[in-house]
Amino acid sequence: MDNEPGAGFPSPALFLETAVAYRRSAALRAAIDLDLFSALAEAPLHVETLAARLGAAPRGVRILCDALVTMGILQKDAAQYALTSESAIFLNRASPACMADAFRFLSSAHIEDAFRGLTAAVRRGGTPEGPSDVLAANHEFWLDFARAMAPMMSYPAESIAQILGADREEPWKVLDIAAGHGMFGITLARRNPRALVTAVDWPGVLAIAQDNAKAAGVTDRFRAIPGSAFEVEFGAGYDLVLLANFLHHFDPPTCEALLRRVHASLAPAGRVAILEFVPGDDRLSPPFAAMFALNMLVHTPAGDTYTFPDLERMLRNAGFGPGELHPLPPGPQSLVVSRT
Repeated sequence: MDNEPGAGFPSPALFLETAVAYRRSAALRAAIDLDLFSALAEAPLHVETLAARLGAAPRGVRILCDALVTMGILQKDAAQYALTSESAIFLNRASPACMADAFRFLSSAHIEDAFRGLTAAVRRGGTPEGPSDVLAANHEFWLDFARAMAPMMSYPAESIAQILGADREEPWKVLDIAAGHGMFGITLARRNPRALVTAVDWPGVLAIAQDNAKAAGVTDRFRAIPGSAFEVEFGAGYDLVLLANFLHHFDPPTCEALLRRVHASLAPAGRVAILEFVPGDDRLSPPFAAMFALNMLVHTPAGDTYTFPDLERMLRNAGFGPGELHPLPPGPQSLVVSRT
């Protein structure tokens, strides 16, 4: 009502909520650390019972759970706490779609510490060059990334396999550059029994990808090339090259240099498939893709998010034909596919 106190006046609520947004990520991380969501998987619980299962103080559990309810992550009814449909799928460790480790990685100390340097990164236009950067060889950051992010990438990996036509079971020679956990190439191999996948990444990361390939039953069609994607010999005659979540770490000239190497490795009519956070031409939407540029500002000297026209320009300069843009809902990423 217009006669309520404060009605019609500007509100600082947005700024207050933004200033204390760390509370939300800290609450989610604490709940994951306690495995609270798995404890609630079978039935709603009162705080005393839940606290006993978690080995935590009832006061602490009550305050944390109430915060999670206000965030929409838990439900509360008759003094009992319960999972929402989303938290049952994505946070309960018994769920095959559980992404708890990925969410914990996204709020890890390494990432949070980088954002504490945002002001300096804005002044510089990026991070300083040097071996401490996540682009350095064999950085521990990428081992953590590969261990944590595989479950989160399972859904987009299935979507990519469908878009690329893996189920047609054509003989494919696939190169997966900066493979990380390996799930994109592994999913293609699982969906297409005639696909042979070669993964490129640092040795420690490739060990994790090879474990994932073994778990998926495709070890016999999954080989590894350890080293830098800018230096190792890929070989030639690939039908498909995967570039997932990699180009955003570099400036356009560096991306184009890599794309030229990719072009040279492909067979005639071969395809490159690029997975990226692709903002609209105004760089304001979708919000997650637009905000992801901040990650590149605090983690890299010159990385960025690239619009579809940006990516098409790089592809064209590297010798590729027109690109196709495929959004991958409900996630924030898009697939760009182009042929030689």
